[in-house]
Amino acid sequence: MASILLAVTSCLAGPVAAAEPRFVDRAAALPVSHEYLGGWAHFVGGGVALFDCNGDGRSDLFAAGGEAPATLLVNTSEPEGTIRFEPGEMGGLAGVTGAYPLDLDGDAIVDLMVLRNGPNVALRGHGDCTFSDATAAWELPAGEEWSTAFAATWEGDAALPTLAIGNYVDADDPEGPFGTCDTNWLLRPEGRRYGVPVPLEPGFCPLSMLISDWRRDGRPMLRISNDRQYYIRDGYEQMWSLDPLRELGPEDGWDPLMLWGMGIASRDLTGDGLPEVFLTSMGDQMLMTNDGERFEIVPYETGTFAQRPFTGGDGRPSTGWHAEFADVDNDTRPDLFIAKGNVDQMPGLAMADPNNLLMQQADGTFAERADVAGIATTERSRGAGFADLNGDGRLDLVVVNRRAPLEVWQNATEGTGNWLAVDPRQDGPNAYAVGAFVELRVGDLVQTRERTVGGGHVSGSLVPLHFGLGSAERAELRVTWPDGTMSPWQPVAAGAVHRVNRAAK
Repeated sequence: MASILLAVTSCLAGPVAAAEPRFVDRAAALPVSHEYLGGWAHFVGGGVALFDCNGDGRSDLFAAGGEAPATLLVNTSEPEGTIRFEPGEMGGLAGVTGAYPLDLDGDAIVDLMVLRNGPNVALRGHGDCTFSDATAAWELPAGEEWSTAFAATWEGDAALPTLAIGNYVDADDPEGPFGTCDTNWLLRPEGRRYGVPVPLEPGFCPLSMLISDWRRDGRPMLRISNDRQYYIRDGYEQMWSLDPLRELGPEDGWDPLMLWGMGIASRDLTGDGLPEVFLTSMGDQMLMTNDGERFEIVPYETGTFAQRPFTGGDGRPSTGWHAEFADVDNDTRPDLFIAKGNVDQMPGLAMADPNNLLMQQADGTFAERADVAGIATTERSRGAGFADLNGDGRLDLVVVNRRAPLEVWQNATEGTGNWLAVDPRQDGPNAYAVGAFVELRVGDLVQTRERTVGGGHVSGSLVPLHFGLGSAERAELRVTWPDGTMSPWQPVAAGAVHRVNRAAK
């Protein structure tokens, strides 16, 4: 299966961009300085949410602060101009580990699920970059746990989404912290409220969750990536069926995998419409192909293991956190960013650990270009995200650092290909069509993206789905909606964000 990744990607790839990737540092222009702070209680976490909080078509930022207050930055960039932000108001919300944007109440306005070391908070968006605490109004159990992972989906015609919340170490256990991973929860709605949380046991200290229909059979499943250092002998990566609710095992084609899991990224790389998965870890970072039955680790020669720093000469293993696929140069081939950084002062792991930007080549392998691009910083990076912050068709990058300032990088790559973005919408509670698959076709090349809520490392985005087109000026678009209904192919032009509204049933 690994060889298919290389062969198929090579056949489908578009033209290579004319220049190497390049990013310009815009952090100095931020209206406030933001860092993710804290001691042991915030060794993990440090996420960022990217979403449009006021409907102006520009992606805004909500960054976790740990012991410091979380920060809201409202995007005021001019079209195709320099990236700029103004400070928003969040009321000094502290203890935040990360956040995920989603429309919880079905009013087509983006809300925020805020994870904390302490009671979680559901913030109702009002469409003007202001928010109010709706946790009690939605009867959402806040809990007291140390929450570090999240995913969501809509099941059937439910009025509210199903939520999976991953909880890290049980800090109240006197036998801890090692071997004291807390219980994870599945929250299912009962009408317009949430029922009693359903435990997902055992828990192995999750740092990322993702609900994805990875088999494309209409049955989304919950993947949990675990920091198994707290269950040295017993911890492993988990996959849960949601209907019926049960943990999968080898008899289901789910082979045991043990790593110090941090983050999850997912994207179809082979052109078969099935999403591959990338898992960050301490040491090896694992790209796995998906044939609809099981996942298989790609060969080392693919160039994605990124197990040690590529600059600085530190030969100790790297620590990967947030990972995300993004077509940085719009050549039709998804590239891969990995946020890196020592947990704190762990002596067996690299300290000066540069972030990775792995650019996908025409043969399907990946080549390191973070140093060339200017983003190979060596702070203790945690969460991150890509979005086109100034509407020029190039994906910009945001990185949250522990005990170091937030980074904002404007994509200034020259000679990039054409692009378009797709924003699927539908009537009903799941207004942003979470669970939809968007296909974009140019000749024999078909790119596929799934709209999900989850993955990353306590970082999420709800922005239009970006596609690089290479030299193509037009494409054809098709959406498979969350209930399995497939739209007909329709022509779309490059250089625009296309909102695709599902026809009324």
